Amino acid sequence: MADWNARQYLKFEDARTRPARDLLAQVPDVAASDAAPPLVVDLGCGPGNSTELLAARFPDAEILGLDTSPDMIAAARHRLPGARFALADAATFTLDRPAALIYANAVLQWVPDHATVLPRLMSLLAPGGALAVQMPDNLDGPAHVAMRETALVGPWADKLRQAAAARTPLPAPETYYDMLVRDAAQVDIWHSVYNHPLDGVGAIVDWMKGAGLRPFIDPLEGDERVQFLEEYEARLAASYHRRADGKVLLPFTRLFIVAVARR
Repeated sequence: MADWNARQYLKFEDARTRPARDLLAQVPDVAASDAAPPLVVDLGCGPGNSTELLAARFPDAEILGLDTSPDMIAAARHRLPGARFALADAATFTLDRPAALIYANAVLQWVPDHATVLPRLMSLLAPGGALAVQMPDNLDGPAHVAMRETALVGPWADKLRQAAAARTPLPAPETYYDMLVRDAAQVDIWHSVYNHPLDGVGAIVDWMKGAGLRPFIDPLEGDERVQFLEEYEARLAASYHRRADGKVLLPFTRLFIVAVARR
């Protein structure tokens, strides 16, 4: 895929940051394991909106933001010049010392093989440290169904067949519990559904362009991309209807996990 676009992502900053706040509210306080300040890692830090929350919650910690996107890292550095940021892959990054917190907000849904990745993240924690994860869990929602349907019926079908099949639904909560509980003193898992009021189906397209639509529109150019987005928006109109104030509601289900390592 092409690089992420921080400006596009932040068009809905308040709504995108709310789940990050909700996840952080369930994270226990962190403590240093030695004389050094605790290490707090924002995995998939994006443009730094979540990193900003971590810096405010843990002012005495060393904050490290990691992301695969140069554009996101540049935006995060501009936003938080006092934090440390680096390009890194969520599945393979390493740390120079154990972390008191690895905070992965809306990133691991892009990373395959959770049965390997999440236990590995737990292994990077200091005793008593926490892994905090939030992932969209809405691939069966109308916005994603319409995305895949549009991809497979147009003249672009051959280009987008892989994108339509790439993401699969998240495992059930009990699967994640079993995946983590062997290395954890406590595992907390829950779902939340956010109903975002948006200014029509065009705004839903704009929202999706910041994340979920990227694998579908990045391979397309010019008129082909315009046509794809027009057909996608037309499909959305059948599922999202104007409410009493003229807006549409975008239901968005998210899965949350907080696992605390054994001491």
